[in-house]
Amino acid sequence: MSEFRLAFPACVIAGKHRLAADDIGLLRRHSFPDGVRTADDVVVILALNNSCPEKCPEWNSFFVEQLAGFIVNYSYPQGSLDEINVAWIMRMFATGGVVNSALELELVLHIMEISAHVPDDLRAFALDQLRVAITDDVGGYKVSRAVDRKGVTRQDVDFVMRVLRNICEGGVLPVSLLTYNVLHRIEAATLPAANHPRWSDILQALELREYVEPRTSRWLRIVDDEQAVA
Repeated sequence: MSEFRLAFPACVIAGKHRLAADDIGLLRRHSFPDGVRTADDVVVILALNNSCPEKCPEWNSFFVEQLAGFIVNYSYPQGSLDEINVAWIMRMFATGGVVNSALELELVLHIMEISAHVPDDLRAFALDQLRVAITDDVGGYKVSRAVDRKGVTRQDVDFVMRVLRNICEGGVLPVSLLTYNVLHRIEAATLPAANHPRWSDILQALELREYVEPRTSRWLRIVDDEQAVA
């Protein structure tokens, strides 16, 4: 068992049923005076998120901003992502390729928004959350989806464009084969007559391109999901 122990005030907050705004103030002053900056800080914030069933809106913002900032700006490569970061993100926040909660999906999306480079594996993974919501009725996106239907809604269109917006080039959406295939699997799972009109615009704007992602060999400098908190 890991020797890691939660210090005050995290050890007290972890035993509560609901994370409140006052708790976040304590954490900012005592546990994270400089924000989430180390692997141990990541252990603490994940432990708190998993141990408290109810969270206030302030916690959601704190969790997303702090953890995304650490992953992008305080892990190699600083300011960006690579395939090792992406593999860790998928392992930590998804089960069988499905993101576990709406909060964790928001974290993934914010990571993509603040990163200078997003590997296509992560982009396709995010888009696939719409597919599993439609076909399997599961996942963090399904929870936040306003309408439970087998067609692409306006909310779904906005979600897709949030994922793709950073690669849009003058009305063209250049995508790799991986992302292209995910979008067409979504199309195959729906009835064209049930889809929002902007969905067909997105499909028509796709331009298949060949991407070569840089590969590196290194140790990931963020906490592994097998590290237990006792």
